[in-house]
Amino acid sequence: MMRVEDAWTAAHLPWLEALVARHPDVIDARLKHGDLPRWSSALAAIPACDGTPHLGREVGLMTVPDTAVAPLTEALKGLMPWRKGPFRFGSVLVDTEWRSDLKWDRIANALDLHGHRVLDVGSGSGYHLWRMLEAGAKEVLGIDPSLLFHCQFAAVKGLLQEHRAASLPVTLEQFDPGQLRFDSVFSMGVLYHRKDPLIHLEQLKGMLAPTGQLLIETLVVEGDAETCLVPPDRYARMNNVWFLPSIAHLTRWLNRVGFTDVELIDVSTTTLDEQRKTDWMQFESFEFALDPNNPSRTIEGLPRPRRAALLARVL
Repeated sequence: MMRVEDAWTAAHLPWLEALVARHPDVIDARLKHGDLPRWSSALAAIPACDGTPHLGREVGLMTVPDTAVAPLTEALKGLMPWRKGPFRFGSVLVDTEWRSDLKWDRIANALDLHGHRVLDVGSGSGYHLWRMLEAGAKEVLGIDPSLLFHCQFAAVKGLLQEHRAASLPVTLEQFDPGQLRFDSVFSMGVLYHRKDPLIHLEQLKGMLAPTGQLLIETLVVEGDAETCLVPPDRYARMNNVWFLPSIAHLTRWLNRVGFTDVELIDVSTTTLDEQRKTDWMQFESFEFALDPNNPSRTIEGLPRPRRAALLARVL
């Protein structure tokens, strides 16, 4: 029977038990979430599905028994909304709000993860953790405060029977790695939610082993090294967006806190194909964030979301 605690349990990660033991109060607080009984029932209802794991674009199982399709679909829908994916288990496609595979396509060729221990900050349901293993990572850890995301991760992990991955229900600010350090650290879609982005970058740097690499992906605006947009209120209907730097300004931040060899990997404009409402995420999505009369602007009249990915190393 699957449980949310399976997300942060893995016999193949010898450092994980000690890591979990450093966060008892935070984990206990997360486990008091009022929706956990409902999510736990959904996890417990997931049927056993022997199948070949697939860590590619649609992470999941190549096949599942015909008799498992209906109960598996119902159980996974008990963990809605699914934000990051996609996942597929035989004929069961979990069509998530975000096509996270498209983001991975934009950065994958620039990454060398072979033999790496990887930390993904703001890992969500863990989609990118599986793609990191596919790309050659030795072991991967995600951290994210949302307990639902860890339930979703536990479900996928249990179906895949893959034990080189774990996720922990903590924020970066709460995370105490002890002596543990990572060869690669990812922060994707987190920086613009931080009131002090320089502190966030310094915290990420502190998680890296010597010669480690950071992949930072965030919202940006056009402009020179002096340009940084601070939304007056909401941005694309989000009330927790604080700083949108230009790429040159973000590079300056990275250099200022001690990163070097900063390389721009990708710049892309968010599209309705990449983020949208689906049967697995039935709330309003990105289409409502844009000005219907001028889709180059947000509903607040600010520049349409553009995202940049940069790779940097520690000095």
